[in-house]
Amino acid sequence: MFNFSLFAKPPKPEELVRKWRASVRSQERELDRQIRGIATEEAKVKRTIQQLAKKNGDLTTCRTLAKELVRSARQTTRLYKSKAQLNSILLELTRQVGLLKVAGTLQKSTQVMRSVNQLVRLPQLQEGMREMEREMVKAGIIGEMTEEAFEMMEESDLEEEADLEVEAVLAQVTDGMMGSLDAVKLNVGGAKKRDEEEVVESDYELENDPDAMLARLSALRS
Repeated sequence: MFNFSLFAKPPKPEELVRKWRASVRSQERELDRQIRGIATEEAKVKRTIQQLAKKNGDLTTCRTLAKELVRSARQTTRLYKSKAQLNSILLELTRQVGLLKVAGTLQKSTQVMRSVNQLVRLPQLQEGMREMEREMVKAGIIGEMTEEAFEMMEESDLEEEADLEVEAVLAQVTDGMMGSLDAVKLNVGGAKKRDEEEVVESDYELENDPDAMLARLSALRS
């Protein structure tokens, strides 16, 4: 059977841009859904901690739950960073539309390449970003990415910092019945530092999979 697809015309640049923008918006909505889901589970876990603190003061269980709240907070931070990167791609694609009208072709963008490089590592966005990456390489908007671009950073020893966060979370959730109020003050600087740099932990896969995080939070409440 003759394959007429061999003679199919390649999509026009403006058609590709429309497709990419629709894809990015769809992925933004998915991140919003995951952020809302994590927030809902976090609220339930906090209520469980409060109930345990008042009922029997089960510090071991409360500390375990608080540790998961720390993990989920980091996950939420990553999701917001991913949304910012998606928005950055949208802005650049809008700029490309303007350039397309003048130059007639799409221009290579290091900003888009950096954002795609980061987003393609996220399990929940990987499939869509991989497809977009291949199309953008063909269109000339980004260059080929080497395997080195996807290597994870070395693991960091965050045990001491994590313990401080757990104590701070316990103090905040239980109104000082558990944890350390001093840890709340000390933890402010650490939280700000984490927002300014990329942190990769030994359980990278868990903390970058919102669905796994939701399941874990739900299981711990049980």
